[in-house]
Amino acid sequence: MNDTSTHTYSPDHAVPLGQRVFGLRDMFSLWFSLGIGLMVLQVGALLAPGLGLAGALLAIVLGSGLGVLLLAAAAVIGSDTGLSAMAAIKLSLGARGATLPALLNVLQLIGWGAFELIVMRDAASLLGTRAFGADSLWSSAALWTLLFGALATGLAISGPLTFVRRVLRRWGIWLLLGACLWLTWNLLHKADLPAIWARPGDGSLPFALGLDIAIAMPLSWLPLIADYSRFGKSAVRVFGGTALGFFLGNVWLMSLGVAYTLAFAPSGEVNALLLALAGAGLGIPLLLILLDESENAFADIHSAAVSSAILRPLKVSHLALLIGLACTLIAWFAPLAEYQNFLLLIGSVFAPLFGVLLVDHFILHRRASRVAAAGWRWSALLAWAGGALTYHLLAQFMPGVGATLPALLLAGVLQFVLGVRVSRRQENTAA
Repeated sequence: MNDTSTHTYSPDHAVPLGQRVFGLRDMFSLWFSLGIGLMVLQVGALLAPGLGLAGALLAIVLGSGLGVLLLAAAAVIGSDTGLSAMAAIKLSLGARGATLPALLNVLQLIGWGAFELIVMRDAASLLGTRAFGADSLWSSAALWTLLFGALATGLAISGPLTFVRRVLRRWGIWLLLGACLWLTWNLLHKADLPAIWARPGDGSLPFALGLDIAIAMPLSWLPLIADYSRFGKSAVRVFGGTALGFFLGNVWLMSLGVAYTLAFAPSGEVNALLLALAGAGLGIPLLLILLDESENAFADIHSAAVSSAILRPLKVSHLALLIGLACTLIAWFAPLAEYQNFLLLIGSVFAPLFGVLLVDHFILHRRASRVAAAGWRWSALLAWAGGALTYHLLAQFMPGVGATLPALLLAGVLQFVLGVRVSRRQENTAA
């Protein structure tokens, strides 16, 4: 099969069974790669001062474990239905009801794609300045914005089959493993880990909030994952590859971010962490992780194109080009502070949304095939709204508790209660 044929699949139609080619190794390679990145290291640096090494590692393992189970369950929805993420949402919210999450998903993915380009640009510019001087071409933020924007857009246009099977599976996964192993060896060789372990955190970050941050890392991929798992051969392989790959990559890199911060960059500044990482292996491991970050931007751009195709039926490859250009322009002109809070606000709606979807697919319909309703499914929309409201109330009035998991669970409970009532009413009407 031609790898570029992913673009012939309409996001609204299921991938044919004979053309679902991703096995456990493919899913592991993809999600191990997406669990690794500069942003993951920086989240570890965020947890380090407040929780210390022991507390941060506990939050990372527990949070990532809970998050990847939910993420892998959402991946199974894609493999069961063969549908893209936003098309699968139609099954629960109705065709019209899915318009709002599709639009929000496009907006957040364009923003996060630009965010990834900014992270890569700033890191590459910093390392270029360190290696060649502030006046060199390689310290130019504009140059790195264009280069990384072009790379991520090109990967998105090529499609997930080409990217996963020709790049990640053949050699990309081995380079990433080598980079992680080198950074781990350097840490064990140079850092006094027993002393760091014995040093408690300063208490500036509650454990519950650190746990919420760790859970949010895998859950941030919920609106995207079915765009890739719909090419999976079986639910078991999709679930296992996704859960194992993301858990290993996410825990490994976030833990390295914590340890490197406490050992070599106690100020907690991002630049200090990057410079500390650059000192390992002549900066080659960090360079490989920096290049791997382009895969995260690829996923944002490709899935934004797939979601856009739900709203406007155009070729995914053409939409990926337009969205890649938009991400690059935002990264070029917009300071991060201007839209980071907006991205977090939009992202907060997707945790409760997938609480609705998981309960609807696995419990109410028991993974059975079905056709999306043409209009609105008001019970599911109400459950989603209840979960989103809970998220913002907890974030506003009880920030130390954490909002992501409670909002997802409440939305799921509401979906179950309302869904059962609707089913009984329909049975009584039919009788």
